[in-house]
Amino acid sequence: MTTEESPLLGHNVSAEADEAAYEEELQDDVYKRFTTKQKRMIVAVVSWTALIPLFVSESFVPTVPAVAKEFDSTGEIINLAVTFSMASAAITSMIWATYSGFYGRRPIYLACLPCLCIGSLGVAWCNSVPSLMLWRVLQAAGTSSGISVGAGVLGDIYKIEERGTAIGLFMGASLLGAAFAPLAGGIATHYSSWRDMQYGLFLAGAIALLLTYAYLPETSHPGARGIDKLYEHGDLEPGRFKWVWLNPFRSLALLKSPNLVLITLASTAGLMTDFTLLIPLPYTIGKRYNIENEALVGACFVALGVGNILGAPLAGRLSDKTVVRWRKRRGGEWVPEDRLRAGLPALATLVPLSVLLFGFTAQYVDGRLGIALCLAWLFMNGIGVDLSLSPVNTYLVDIGRSRSAELMAVQKATRTLVVGTATSGILPLINHLGVSVTDALAAVIALLGFCCLWVTVRYGQRMRTWVDVGSAEN
Repeated sequence: MTTEESPLLGHNVSAEADEAAYEEELQDDVYKRFTTKQKRMIVAVVSWTALIPLFVSESFVPTVPAVAKEFDSTGEIINLAVTFSMASAAITSMIWATYSGFYGRRPIYLACLPCLCIGSLGVAWCNSVPSLMLWRVLQAAGTSSGISVGAGVLGDIYKIEERGTAIGLFMGASLLGAAFAPLAGGIATHYSSWRDMQYGLFLAGAIALLLTYAYLPETSHPGARGIDKLYEHGDLEPGRFKWVWLNPFRSLALLKSPNLVLITLASTAGLMTDFTLLIPLPYTIGKRYNIENEALVGACFVALGVGNILGAPLAGRLSDKTVVRWRKRRGGEWVPEDRLRAGLPALATLVPLSVLLFGFTAQYVDGRLGIALCLAWLFMNGIGVDLSLSPVNTYLVDIGRSRSAELMAVQKATRTLVVGTATSGILPLINHLGVSVTDALAAVIALLGFCCLWVTVRYGQRMRTWVDVGSAEN
């Protein structure tokens, strides 16, 4: 059997080891531990949990003006709660993912969901800006396992040829939050109180916790957990618990790869346009067009969310077709960077144009026409960002092999930290430069991201030979 090694990851393993890994992947028994009905229930439980993170983050945005007014603060200050929560989610997602490999998936869910519930109650009961920030950090930490650990669960129970459909449903459920969370936050704020949305999130977290306890078994493959190896070697009595300190940040060593750095910059640039549009939306659309109803402001977010939902499956099909077409042109040779070609057109056109046109429209076009055009540009951005970023995520799986989860965790955490920090400056920029200039700067950043993606497509195959990243401990 021939092996295919990625210089990016420095897999200096023998053909025998690769063969053993391949044989293990093809085993049917490990995937027959659960019935079809049980698998569907597991997918439903982890999908519900994956839906909550975007509700926590996106539902807060339309409430910022109301929160600022109640605490006698400013939108810029309250917006830091979004920044801090994103940073918290980025860091804790790597922690949860690392420990889920050692202790298992179920214990991590049972540990993080109470943090979500407690954090949501804390936000609902807070009476100062500092306490708001603190509880938002805990709340975000409680949601950050939803995507990373959930994807691991589905990988545990589905064979390779079945995972795509399951993970597609899983990711589709998570994207519903982007479409409807701002609307839910706006409705709660306008017709009741922004605090009631936090009670709703507490209820959602409590339901997730109960469903996990009742219907989510441990899905890790038998003997694959780190603690299983302690049992096996006699270092710990079976059934006993022992706390082990792990380094969740060792995977950051992978950032020595120029390929990973470039595609992280590209995806960060694309995602920045999303937040440049969404974070100030209560001001750029709400105050600009005299929409005082928070529910109507929240409904404006649906346009971008619907674009995300439609763009995700379309992006997958386009990237697959691109790989097939270029492989045929190369006479059967497969080059992972060919998949990234599918994202180039959207990152060069739809993404920068949508944010540029939104800024111009919001500043210079009045009335219903202005509102309609802004919604159209939000929808365009939603589709464009998914078309450009989805091939990047699949590319990481293509080159990552057994370490693809680490690559995705590092990329997501780095991207979230950068975007979360940058978003704190969006409202001040709009106040000083205007929405059109601010959005024009975001469009330029998106074009720089296109350049990073193009360099990876053009020179990525060669760059993968430059750095032997080796193990995550290096």
